Amino acid sequence: MKIGIANDHSAVDMKNEVVDYLKSLGHEVVNYGTDSYESCNYPEYGEKLGNAVASGEVDQGIAICGTGAGISLAANKVNGIRAVVCSDPYTARMAKEHNDANIIAFGARVIGIETAKCIVDEWLNAKFEGGRHAARVDMIMDVEKRNHNL
Repeated sequence: MKIGIANDHSAVDMKNEVVDYLKSLGHEVVNYGTDSYESCNYPEYGEKLGNAVASGEVDQGIAICGTGAGISLAANKVNGIRAVVCSDPYTARMAKEHNDANIIAFGARVIGIETAKCIVDEWLNAKFEGGRHAARVDMIMDVEKRNHNL
């Protein structure tokens, strides 16, 4: 699978460890984040990742900033993106199974690398369940369509 990853300055080390982990699992990884520790603007990286996922350039995405909140908010502004902040593996699994999340986010200042790996595993191994959940995801996407030009 081709996975995009984005980060800000607070998450360079965690990004690098997650990239190594994903590659060890056999995934191709595309870096949309910074490799610098100098303060930068996470919305730029969230948008880059969101566009890459929405366009199909990559299959799914992982976004990392200090908390995961800011970068996921930016990614969610891209049409077609369903980014969910996950600080635990259960939320990651449910984000995929029930919400068809195409990007997960977490905070380098909130969780450690082993938890990040568990989150990634649960999300990558989960499958969208469809059914009643598909109707709800469609409702979410309808909200996006109705508000696109506001």
